[in-house]
Amino acid sequence: MSINSYAQLTDTLKTNTTTTDSVLSTKKVEKKHSPKKAALFSTALPGLGQAYNKKYWKIPVIYAGFAGLGYAFSINQTKYLNYRNAYKYRIDGDLTTTDEYVGIYSDENLNTLQKYYHRFRDLSVIGVAVLYVLNIVDASVDAHLFKFDVSDDLSMQFQPTLINTAYTNNYTTGIGLKINF
Repeated sequence: MSINSYAQLTDTLKTNTTTTDSVLSTKKVEKKHSPKKAALFSTALPGLGQAYNKKYWKIPVIYAGFAGLGYAFSINQTKYLNYRNAYKYRIDGDLTTTDEYVGIYSDENLNTLQKYYHRFRDLSVIGVAVLYVLNIVDASVDAHLFKFDVSDDLSMQFQPTLINTAYTNNYTTGIGLKINF
């Protein structure tokens, strides 16, 4: 079943411009909070979208994540280069080149260690990329939910109820969901 409704059309020739101007000036113009703008801000500078959404507490969390991943990259890169160079000195065949790990690690151990730190260096780079994308997604989702009502009036309750089955005129028990907003 559908019902069509039509709005009233006003005659633009008969309207008084001073009346409509005063009505428009007294109405509060509400700015739309744009998820696209928040995502673009976070793409340009991580954390800027969160500032646009007025979620300032998220900015230090984002930069702490970048700092931690940057530190992990730096440590893993340094150790990878150390073990790689030591392994290169061992397998070059020149007896005059030595490394600092002679007598500590075998050739196989050096090769395993360089692969280990290479892998975790690469995972640090992937972590930075994932954090960057999550920063953008968070800003966009938060902008979508910017005007979402989270007041104390919101509640959800499960309660027992009786359900009337119309064709048999019997009552059965069930669980009802009551949502207040």
